[in-house]
Amino acid sequence: MMMVEIRLATEQDEDDIRVLMDLAIERLQVGYLTAEQIEASKAGMGLDRLLIEDGTYFCVVEAGVVVGCGGWSRRATLYGGNHSAGRDPRLLDTASERARIRAMYTHPDHTKKGIGRLILETAEAAAAKEGFAEIEMAATMAGKPFYERCGYVVESEWEDTNGTVPVPLATMAKRLAR
Repeated sequence: MMMVEIRLATEQDEDDIRVLMDLAIERLQVGYLTAEQIEASKAGMGLDRLLIEDGTYFCVVEAGVVVGCGGWSRRATLYGGNHSAGRDPRLLDTASERARIRAMYTHPDHTKKGIGRLILETAEAAAAKEGFAEIEMAATMAGKPFYERCGYVVESEWEDTNGTVPVPLATMAKRLAR
């Protein structure tokens, strides 16, 4: 078995991250979304450079290849890339607001190997260390079962309307261990 390493993402990783995101969206949403919804989801998902700049976004690397990415945020934006509507870079209040899990993607050939859980646990620990008591995310339908296994609870289901057709998402939350 190959060894994976988790590290902070850098600007030099952006192209690899974009390729990984597109591949994960195109292949891992099959069976959960229609072809039109998969294409439309690209308008609402993607790379948010602010996460890299904030030092809250991670890459999982195996043999020099990025096989997973994701992280957390101390900012109000719940989901989406640089191009997505409704972004809010306001810093969250650790005493009264939840940190965000953001932009979790695993290479389709590397699912079920613990990569997502490694990123999630690393992000949760970092958010807790910064003083957040809870964390939330906008989960895809494909990701929802995984996040439920990791202790997240669905609070609401809704639709992203950034693309040409609505794409279902779920707001999920979890209390962080301190």
